[in-house]
Amino acid sequence: MFKNIMVTGGAGFIGSNFVRLIINERKDYNVINYDKLTYAGNLENLDDIKNNDRYTFVKGDIADFERVSETLKKYDIDVIINFAAETHVDRSIMGAVDFIKTDVEGVYVLLEAARLRGGLKRFIQISTDEVYGSVEIGYSKETDTLMPRNPYSASKAGGDRIAYSFFATYNMDVIITRASNNYGPYQYPEKLIPLFITNAIEGMSLPLYGDGLNIRDWLFVEDHCRAILFLLENGENGEVYNIGGGNLHTNIEITKKILEYMNKPETLIKPVKDRIGHDRRYALDSSKLEKLGWQPQMSFEQGLKFTIDWYCKNERWWRKLKNQDFKEYYKKQYIDREK
Repeated sequence: MFKNIMVTGGAGFIGSNFVRLIINERKDYNVINYDKLTYAGNLENLDDIKNNDRYTFVKGDIADFERVSETLKKYDIDVIINFAAETHVDRSIMGAVDFIKTDVEGVYVLLEAARLRGGLKRFIQISTDEVYGSVEIGYSKETDTLMPRNPYSASKAGGDRIAYSFFATYNMDVIITRASNNYGPYQYPEKLIPLFITNAIEGMSLPLYGDGLNIRDWLFVEDHCRAILFLLENGENGEVYNIGGGNLHTNIEITKKILEYMNKPETLIKPVKDRIGHDRRYALDSSKLEKLGWQPQMSFEQGLKFTIDWYCKNERWWRKLKNQDFKEYYKKQYIDREK
């Protein structure tokens, strides 16, 4: 059905896990990993499959129309799966311009280049549960109003709706997915779980926002990737699908679980001034996708332990990422905001 799949952002956290999955489990697919290699893109994430003859890396920006068009033509692309995005809420609050450029304009460029070339069989836009905004009670459904409350989620909502517009206007085959918080191997250590794990390894404090009672639904990255692969092959044109893990936990619960498993004291927890406009709760209703046959396989306890063990065993990978640029960002984001 499909042959040449362009995975944008394939050197990032979720993208690299997806590239590995599809190379290992779909022998008829060729994968073209198209990535700008920003601070969160890391080709070492794919060292184990980099020499596979069905894998190709192309360095490029999804907002670069000529580069995108050239890649679509050269590799005869028939599927685009767009993981490429600026994703960190904190960074979007500090400065939103890169988020608008990549998450909105970049999505448009991919779609327009594909439309003009023709021949695209499927476009999957990877969105987020954050487009629904803070959900005090209940669970967000695909038909709910989008109410993003920070520059990151607003930019993702923009890309989400641009993708849908190409289905509605030009009859392109488009699927949109909205996943809950991912965690697992190869996640850049600015996000809560890898930051707290690596800080605990180093004996550093764990900077916890506000009262720590913000609630997120946690999804193991491989479960997310399997959902995307499932939708590539089984999803319906023009549809939106929520992908949730069904694991609702407060940030303080997550923090204490990490410390307990690592046998570290809770005195490492350091409250810091809360994030501006911090959404209180996200929760997804994934019944639409589950009725098609997908279910998350990894329990949260197993997934968290697996992730902690991975970071403990792969210090060489993450220590080089916590470089001077990271330390300057960290100081501004956390140390300067300690209560």
